[in-house]
Amino acid sequence: MTFYHHHVFVCTNRRADGHSQGCCASKGGEKIRDYLKARAKELKIPQTRINAAGCLDRCHLGVVIAIYPQETWYQCNSIEDAEKILQEHLVGGSPVTALQLRDDQ
Repeated sequence: MTFYHHHVFVCTNRRADGHSQGCCASKGGEKIRDYLKARAKELKIPQTRINAAGCLDRCHLGVVIAIYPQETWYQCNSIEDAEKILQEHLVGGSPVTALQLRDDQ
């Protein structure tokens, strides 16, 4: 059973200042999550849920977004990246390959 067509997890994890991997919160994770939530609601994207997530263990790459059940993971470094993910993946149904994480990252 699938409750959502898209369940979007945005890392908002906080680590201590100076941590070697950094943290998504200091890279704008909360701002990106808030933007995605507001825009998804504004665009009336059906069966979509945007949530904050704890550490997804890729903080060194920038803000990390995981979308399920598609199992698509993204590196999102700006509001422009977030909008691209919204428009192309959540609305259009096509992953944004330029922002996708690879298995080896």
